[in-house]
Amino acid sequence: MSAMDTQMMLVWVAKASYFLAAVLFILGIKRMSSPVTARKGIVWAGVGMVIATLATFAITRGHNLGYILAAIALGVVPTWLWGKKVAMTDMPQMVALFNGMGGGSAAAIGAGELLKFSHAGAPTPPLATLALAVIGALIGAISMTGSIIAWAKLDGRMDKRFTFGGQQVVNFAVFAGAVLAGLALVFWKLDASLVVVFFLLALAFGVLMTLPIGGADMPVVISLYNAFTGLAVAFEGYAMGIEALIVAGMVVGAAGTFLTQLMAKAMNRPISNVLFSNFGGGGEGAEIAGAQKPIDAADAASLLYMAEKVIIVPGYGMAVAQAQHKIWELSQALIKAGKEVKFAIHPVAGRMPGHMNVLLAEAGVPYDLIADMDDINPEFKTCDVAIVIGANDVVNPAAKTDKSSPIFGMPILDVVDSRQTIVIKRGKGTGFAGIENALFYADNTRMLYADGKEAANQLISELKAIEGGGGH
Repeated sequence: MSAMDTQMMLVWVAKASYFLAAVLFILGIKRMSSPVTARKGIVWAGVGMVIATLATFAITRGHNLGYILAAIALGVVPTWLWGKKVAMTDMPQMVALFNGMGGGSAAAIGAGELLKFSHAGAPTPPLATLALAVIGALIGAISMTGSIIAWAKLDGRMDKRFTFGGQQVVNFAVFAGAVLAGLALVFWKLDASLVVVFFLLALAFGVLMTLPIGGADMPVVISLYNAFTGLAVAFEGYAMGIEALIVAGMVVGAAGTFLTQLMAKAMNRPISNVLFSNFGGGGEGAEIAGAQKPIDAADAASLLYMAEKVIIVPGYGMAVAQAQHKIWELSQALIKAGKEVKFAIHPVAGRMPGHMNVLLAEAGVPYDLIADMDDINPEFKTCDVAIVIGANDVVNPAAKTDKSSPIFGMPILDVVDSRQTIVIKRGKGTGFAGIENALFYADNTRMLYADGKEAANQLISELKAIEGGGGH
């Protein structure tokens, strides 16, 4: 067999492997749609990535093998160690940062292709290839720096919002400059200095775009940049002629776009507002009359003992306290005592999409006890006691009643309709949106000030004491 025949065979094997990898990516993401099959979906997608990587080794035939192995080691080893040790409370930051690295990788591929095309004597690429390389590089660069800013905000390293006068004008000017530089690369001249200017403007826009976004909107931001990264990978895959990248990127881009739409709907904001407005901003809201009314664990346990129906609303505070296991233990005690117990999940509860679902699944909560906002909201009117643990903005009735509130119009969990509400909270501070919660001042709300895990332990002990004493 000639060297050319061998190379052709390797190319066809690689193409077939890429196709198989793409199928595994699609099936894997499909299985991730259900908590029951999500783990297997991750494994399937991982196997697809291994196949695609091995196929790439085959098609390169050892060319630049040292660089490839070094890059894989640099990417795999630190992230494997970090992933094994990361706390669930830090998972949103990790997701944001790793997503940014994906966007950065796509941007780096685009940069390499553009610089290669700009060399003197290099063949002129097809217009479509060049255009998609530029678009992918633009989106990937924005995703990288935007995700890094999102990570810094989630990790508490940066103020939740940063605004200045004329910010939207500056943002538009920087974005327009990046687009014009990209158009110049496609239709005018492939110049290395112009490539540098293009990337500097794109990277700067990712920062400027994310700075004014409020912390309560981070789930929308993360899903948006996830979509950006997927699209960037797809475009660069086309530019390089790698089918696996095209399919995987388009699947991730489509899934991220759909998720962004769902998140924006949950926040009652159109996508245009997410992209081009200082969303997450607004006033401080109207002043709330009255005072928060504390309750001790013994009295709270008495309310739970007398209740027939209990709805538990988890939030980021539960993640911080790592209280999900104790909350499930409390729920099991209530179920054993004959109570009806359900968990209510707001679409943007926590710091990333599905954050609360992941925590509850980790604790072993059955999926049939977990209800989405639209399904559970009508049931609050028949709920004897609602327990809110660490949730704040997603249960704030000001979203429906106070037009001056920055979260006005956002769909919320109707906890205020419950007959009694117990809020487990460490102190009197505001939520991630930085506004007071009218629910905490309601006549039928009592505040159990304690760490989430500690409060759950106290409630379990007090319930046992009541049951041991015959309910007295």
